[in-house]
Amino acid sequence: MPEPAPAVKRANPIEVELKFVATDSAPLRRLARRRRLGPATLGPPETVDEVDRYLDTDDGRLATARWACRLRTRGDRVIVSLKGPPEAARGPAGLHRRPEIEGPASASLDPASWPASEARALLRKLSGGGRLAERLALHQRRTERAVLVADARVGELSLDRVKVRRRNERGGTLWMVELELVADSAADLALIDALRTSLAHLSGLAADRLTKLQHAEAMLRNAGG
Repeated sequence: MPEPAPAVKRANPIEVELKFVATDSAPLRRLARRRRLGPATLGPPETVDEVDRYLDTDDGRLATARWACRLRTRGDRVIVSLKGPPEAARGPAGLHRRPEIEGPASASLDPASWPASEARALLRKLSGGGRLAERLALHQRRTERAVLVADARVGELSLDRVKVRRRNERGGTLWMVELELVADSAADLALIDALRTSLAHLSGLAADRLTKLQHAEAMLRNAGG
């Protein structure tokens, strides 16, 4: 059955994130206890477990197009996220801007079994209808905190302990800090700079130009995978 066209033609939403990598779990524990981050207050922490499976065709069509497909499972909920090529680096280290489209999915690797969505339509276009396979998986224990300025939510801080795996291979552990801005705050350069500066001043954190997928692939290569 042909894929239904989106009702409205529009540009892909842009994800705006600050990304930092930690040397160990200590900076994450400190951030889980802090009440403030620069001009913002931090909401109560909530910790969840989730698994991110990264998919591509056998011939790597998504990677060739510089898109990534992530199938995230948290409890009974599965979401597919398609993340596109990053915008040309023009901001400070650690600031990431790239297209992102999300939609409902299931644990199946066959998009035809998922509910119809713009994300599913784009995935089928990028893959050319080719069979999808799991490239690797990230098993995350994530602590999330709302980021608030004057009681308005401007973003979400995520403190991630990540186990990298591919089938029976184990690539190691990542400790990551991500702060995703909500749409209304993503253009506030002064706010972004203040939050970035506050994170950059924390001991044990370093601004990160890589994505989790890029880190995981490098770790698996170094492990002989």
